[in-house]
Amino acid sequence: MTNDVRDLPGSRDGLYRFLGGSPLSVAFRLILLSILVGVVLAAIGFDPWNIIHSIRLLFQRLWDLGFDAINWLWRYFLLGAVIVVPIWFLSRLFGTPRGR
Repeated sequence: MTNDVRDLPGSRDGLYRFLGGSPLSVAFRLILLSILVGVVLAAIGFDPWNIIHSIRLLFQRLWDLGFDAINWLWRYFLLGAVIVVPIWFLSRLFGTPRGR
C-alpha cells in the first residue's frame, strides 16, 4: 500500500537488537552463564587466578594419562551429550521457524 507508515528503529531498538534483549536481562543471563562455566572449569581443575598454569597443568595431566585420557574424554562427551543433544533436538523440533 502506498500510504503505509513504518516506524524507524530508534537507538533503543538498536541496543536491544544488538544485545539480544533488555540490558538487565542480558546481564542476568551472562552472570548465570558465567557461574555455570566457572563451575565446569573448576571441576576440570582451572584456577581463575592463574589460568595459564591451570591450562598447562590440564594438558600435562592429559599427556600423563596417555590413552586413558581418550576414555576419560569420551565419558565426559557422552555425559554432556545425554543432556545437550536432546535439548538441541527438541529446540529444533518445537522452535520457531527461521525465516529464509
